Amino acid sequence: MTSDLLAPLDLAFWNIESADHPMHLGALGVFSAHSPTAGAHAADLLAARAAAVPGLRMRIRDVWRPLGLQSPGQGLRRSLTHGLLQPLGFGGAAREPDPCFDPLNHVRLHAPVADFHAASGRLMQRPLERNRPPWEAHVLPGEDGVSFAVLFKFHHALADGLRALTLAAAILDPMDLPEPRPRPAEPARGLLPDVRRLPGLLRGTLSDVGRALDIGACVARSSLVTRSTPALTAEPTGTRRTAGVVVDIDDVHLVRKKVGGTVNDVLIAVVAGALRRWLDERGDSSDGVAPRALIPVSRRRPRSAHPQGNRLSGYLMELPVGVPDPLRRLTAVRTAMDRNKDAGPNRGAGAVALLADHVPALGHRLGGPLVGQAARLWFDILVTSVPLPGFGLRLGGHPLTAVYPFAPLARGQSLAIAISTYRGQVHYGLVADAKAVPDLNRLARAVTEEVETLITVCGP
Repeated sequence: MTSDLLAPLDLAFWNIESADHPMHLGALGVFSAHSPTAGAHAADLLAARAAAVPGLRMRIRDVWRPLGLQSPGQGLRRSLTHGLLQPLGFGGAAREPDPCFDPLNHVRLHAPVADFHAASGRLMQRPLERNRPPWEAHVLPGEDGVSFAVLFKFHHALADGLRALTLAAAILDPMDLPEPRPRPAEPARGLLPDVRRLPGLLRGTLSDVGRALDIGACVARSSLVTRSTPALTAEPTGTRRTAGVVVDIDDVHLVRKKVGGTVNDVLIAVVAGALRRWLDERGDSSDGVAPRALIPVSRRRPRSAHPQGNRLSGYLMELPVGVPDPLRRLTAVRTAMDRNKDAGPNRGAGAVALLADHVPALGHRLGGPLVGQAARLWFDILVTSVPLPGFGLRLGGHPLTAVYPFAPLARGQSLAIAISTYRGQVHYGLVADAKAVPDLNRLARAVTEEVETLITVCGP
């Protein structure tokens, strides 16, 4: 396996990180256990299997020498779009196999704990080691002896949510695995594009530049008027707290069928309603509050032959927290999401991640800290959906019963929410700055209460 230069967005995530706001994803999987030693057995299995997964052996190293074009498939158009500096790779970073890889450095068995989320919060605030493959698996035996949990951590430069899922699933046991479909063969690519395609490539380059200008203008406009709340923004303390909520997917479908829209519309509206309850109960008025939520959108093609690297854009929308009626809140979310979808994931202020492609590698390294500090000017809260497989998973014969995804927390932001659906249940994973949001469990209860309210107003 050879070195692979990081894509611009991966490089941005690698350079944005600091000790106070580490850029890793997380997922807390809870398993039912047959014995008190199940956790120790699971840790042994994870370590043994991790050695056989190539993606888990990849470290990230800095690059300070010319590497040429990043890959044969990134020829002339990338050079035209990024300028002459981008192909050189100065100031970039690359993935490469770690010759000293030892899975025991990544899989940790902890003493029994009473609260999986309390332990996860402390573990999520620790940055990953940057001199070895940036991932960890923490096995947490339950004090009850009938459950254990595994907290997976993956650096965002190593994997986006879908890629992290693939890496984690590679060391678990699938249940009822469907038969894989054959992947169509991709045509061979040369180092340089066919000259007959040059007019199209030039038009595409001009289109990319126009899109970049449009995104930049939308970002500037979105930052002019803010109706957020201090509860969602804070100076970073480097501390973390996590919480989880489980919702029955049938209840979500009941609301969707009654009101219309999509499942995702309902799940986002639940977040808006929960924030309203939480703000009012903690003494922060929700009147007129409409925090800007970034809704990441995956641009990864299904069954991609090139699974590494982040392929993300996003939608930016105002959460209707200040709207008192739950059905009006849902209608407002649905309208905003429809408007975003009509524009597409390549336009608007939410698509700012696409601008990473237009920045030279050295620019990412020098400007990374500034970009991290600017996140609070762009959005107030991250609300993301992480896809999970439709089939169940096990580890050493122990079924996975719940999965709580955790998103990175940007500098100056107090809260991030990730959502996954697994085996008929929706799991909300909440990550917060522990000092800014000491009452995160109250917000978690508000999520449950908001679902119950929507069911009640929708009627039988």
